[in-house]
Amino acid sequence: MTPKKTVRKTSKAPTKSSARPTRPAAAKAAKPKPALPKSKAPKKNARAPKKAVAAAVPSGRPALAGVVQAALEDLKAQNVTVLDVRDLTDVADTIVVASGTSDRHVKSLARNVVDAARKAGYKTGGVEGEREGEWVLVDLHDVIVHVMLPRIREFYGLEKLWDMRALDRPALA
Repeated sequence: MTPKKTVRKTSKAPTKSSARPTRPAAAKAAKPKPALPKSKAPKKNARAPKKAVAAAVPSGRPALAGVVQAALEDLKAQNVTVLDVRDLTDVADTIVVASGTSDRHVKSLARNVVDAARKAGYKTGGVEGEREGEWVLVDLHDVIVHVMLPRIREFYGLEKLWDMRALDRPALA
């Protein structure tokens, strides 16, 4: 003969987490919201007003291009060039190109620009090339900063590419 297994039944009192209050079916139905008066009702095809560019920078916060220039001058960047590219592209308003004396100097210039921008209340979009240190690009949304070694800067010639005065020069035949 095989022994029988005994099963004990225990009664547990319902806990707060398992006990749910029941609601009548009528209470579950969503109540309709009262209609807004015509004066407060949203208009169809209404557009949001355009914000002025000046309103995007709160008063008391320094201009981003000035913050970048001060950060570069603070660590003795060489040949700092500021280019206004608003008429050429929608990607950024200003491009700043600067040179460092070594790859370590280039890295520290870029890091100083990022730190100064964050301290002034601006967000950074990203930093590229910081590991190598020959050419570091800092994206600050409205301002793009290129910090390079002099030989890399000479090779790529970004100033010639983005300079508006280059459009006024006669074409070479």
